[in-house]
Amino acid sequence: MQQAFETWITPIMVGGLMIFMCFIIWDLAKKSNAGKFGTIMLFVVLGAGMLGYVIKVVITWLIEGRGV
Repeated sequence: MQQAFETWITPIMVGGLMIFMCFIIWDLAKKSNAGKFGTIMLFVVLGAGMLGYVIKVVITWLIEGRGV
C-alpha cells in the first residue's frame, strides 16, 4: 500500500513543486521590473534546473523501459 501511494504521490508533488517554482520566478520578474527579455532570461536560466530534472526522468524511464 505504501509503495503504491509513493508511486502516485511523488510525481504529483514534484510537479506541484515545479509549478510553484515557476510562480516564484514569475513573481521575481514582476517585482524586479525585468521586462519581457529579463523575464524570458529568468525563466531560461532558473528553469534550466527543472528542465534537467525532467530530462533525467525521461532518460531513466527510457533506459528502464527498454531494459538497456
